[in-house]
Amino acid sequence: MSPHPAANPPLRDVSAAAARSTLAGFFLSGVLMSFLGAIIPAWGYHLQSEYFTIGYYFLALNAGFLISTAASRQLLERHSIGTVLILASSLAALSFFYLAAVGPPRSHWFRVAGMLSIGLSGGILNTALFHAVSPVYRRDPASTINLAGLLFGLGCLTTAVLVAGTFYVYTTGAILTFLGLLPAFLAGKYARWRRDVEPKPSSVPLRQALSDFRSPTAVLFALLLFLQFGNEWSIAGWLPLLLAQRLGASPASAIWLLALYWFSLTLGRIVAQAILPSVNHAKLLLGSVVASIFGCVILSLTATTTGAASGIVMTGLGFASIYPLVVEQIGNRFPHYHPGLFNGLFSLAVTGGLLAPASLAWAAEYAGIGSIMMLPVAGSVGVLLILAVIWLGNKLPLLASRFK
Repeated sequence: MSPHPAANPPLRDVSAAAARSTLAGFFLSGVLMSFLGAIIPAWGYHLQSEYFTIGYYFLALNAGFLISTAASRQLLERHSIGTVLILASSLAALSFFYLAAVGPPRSHWFRVAGMLSIGLSGGILNTALFHAVSPVYRRDPASTINLAGLLFGLGCLTTAVLVAGTFYVYTTGAILTFLGLLPAFLAGKYARWRRDVEPKPSSVPLRQALSDFRSPTAVLFALLLFLQFGNEWSIAGWLPLLLAQRLGASPASAIWLLALYWFSLTLGRIVAQAILPSVNHAKLLLGSVVASIFGCVILSLTATTTGAASGIVMTGLGFASIYPLVVEQIGNRFPHYHPGLFNGLFSLAVTGGLLAPASLAWAAEYAGIGSIMMLPVAGSVGVLLILAVIWLGNKLPLLASRFK
C-alpha cells in the first residue's frame, strides 16, 4: 500500500459495527495463517518423524491460497463484499469442524484436504477484507494498516496461547472446534452487514504490473519479500516441532515458546511504528536484519530452552520492522503494489514465500530436524545482501553525478 495516497475521496457512511466486524476479520486471518504450526504437536507429530506429511499440510495450505487468488476475484465481480466475507468465514468454520473430526489416527490425506480448504477460505477472506477497508484506509492509511497488522498478530498469538493453554485439558478435536467458533461467529456478524462499502474491485492489468519489473530494483524488492516472508513463516510453522524433538521440550512448552515468538513479533511492530518518525529508516532496517540473523543462529545452536527463548525474542523483534519498512519503500516507488489484493508479481512473491515451510520438510527428512534453521539463517543473510545491493543501486547514480 502506498503511504501517500493521491487523493482522499469522501468516506462512505459505514456504521461502527460494520467497521469493527471488518477489522475483526484480520484477527481471523491471523488464526487461519498460524494455527498449523501450533496444532502439529497436538496431532502427535512431535513423537514421530513424518516430515513429508507435515510438508504436504503446508503445500495444501499454500495451494488453497493460490487457487483462491483467481476465485476471490470472480466472487467479488459477481457478489457483494459482505457476501464474500460471509462465504469465507463460513468456509473457515466448516474447515475447522472438519479437521476436528479427521484427526489421527485417520489418514493424513483427510487433513491435507482440510488444509486446502483452510487456504481457500484464508485467501478469499484476505482479498475481501482489503477491499472492505479501502475507504477507511484512504481516510487514515497509517492507522488502518497498524490496526489491521495488530489484529493479525493478535490472531496468531491467540491461536498459540489457546492451543498451549488447553493442550492437556481438551482433545485436539475440541481445540479445533473452539477455533471454528470464531469464524462461525464472524459469519453471523457479517450476515447482518450485507451492503458494500466499496465499488467492485478493479485489478491492475498484468501488462501494467509487468512493466514495473523492467526495473532491477523491482525484482530485488520482490525477491526480498519472498525471502522475508519465508523466514517468518518457516519459524512459525516448525518452531514447536524443533523445540520438542531437538531440545526435549514438552509439546505445551514448545507451543508457549511459539506464542513468545508471536508476542515478540507483534510487540516489535508496535514499537517500530512508534519510533519510525524519529529514527533513520535505513539504519533501523539494517539493525533489524542483523538482529534476526543473530536470533536464528542462537536458535540453531542452543541446547537449552532458555537459550531458545532468547533467540526467539531476538528473532521476533528483528523480523518485526523488516516487512513494514520494505512495504513502505515499495509503496513509494511502485504505486501499483497492493499487498492485500494479490495484484502484480510482488504479491505473488509474498505468496510464494509461504512455500518455505513446506520445503523444510525435505530438509528435516534428509538432514535431521536441526537443519530446519538453516533456511531462515540463509534467508536472513539473503535479505541483508539484497538490501546492500539496493542501497548501492541508489547511491551509484549520485556518485556518478558528482564526477561529471
